[in-house]
Amino acid sequence: MKKFEPSKRQASILQMIEEFGFIATEAMVTEFNVTPQTIRRDLNELSEQGLLTRFHGGAGQVKSAENPPYEDRLQTGVEAKKKIAAVTAAMIPNGASIFLSTGTTIEAIAEALLGHEKLHVFTNNLHVARILTQNESFQIIVSCGQVRHSDGGIIGSSSDDFISDFRMDIGIVGISGVDEDGTLLEYDPQEVKTAKTILRNSQKVIMVADRHKFGRRAMNRVGHIRELDAIITDSEPETHFKNLCESEDIEIIVSSADP
Repeated sequence: MKKFEPSKRQASILQMIEEFGFIATEAMVTEFNVTPQTIRRDLNELSEQGLLTRFHGGAGQVKSAENPPYEDRLQTGVEAKKKIAAVTAAMIPNGASIFLSTGTTIEAIAEALLGHEKLHVFTNNLHVARILTQNESFQIIVSCGQVRHSDGGIIGSSSDDFISDFRMDIGIVGISGVDEDGTLLEYDPQEVKTAKTILRNSQKVIMVADRHKFGRRAMNRVGHIRELDAIITDSEPETHFKNLCESEDIEIIVSSADP
């Protein structure tokens, strides 16, 4: 039996999925300048070979129940994260009280906030806390609980209960994926209650997510985009997601857009 050899385009698709976890069909059409039918044929063939998993609106890794390793995520999409972080930081006034959750994009935001003054920050991310200690005018409150060795996140019921005692001006959250119906998804079930608490206890909620999170699948439901006030991303989402956000009166801010 002849061994399967992916085409050059198919190999590029696999590389993109390995890097980002999920790629929307529309994004692949734009990237390779081909028709949606061509991309679907590629995806079907790669899926039949067990090299990716087909989802509505795109394709992802065969294992959709696990987040990529922290070190890999730290090196992925660095410029996109910096742009998202700069736009997010510009929306935070001096003296504000904010939640900062876990995730490498959130860590980039912490770096971008160092020029601010007198922020009151609650975080369940040890890396974020370490970054923010460089500014002596900040009040930094770190959650209690179990430290997750893989990425410095603080998890567990103690952390969730502690967070629920705070009410902040702005909650800034990352997410593993946004499903087609607007459901917010996470890989780690231990992230879910913390994220829900931040959504509930923030006067304004900003979600930060690069374009590859839209349509990406994960196992655990956090909530719905209707619970957000704004989404900051690195490029225009697909029309479906733009319409969904418009119907829920959610502002989409594209960090790569010209001012």
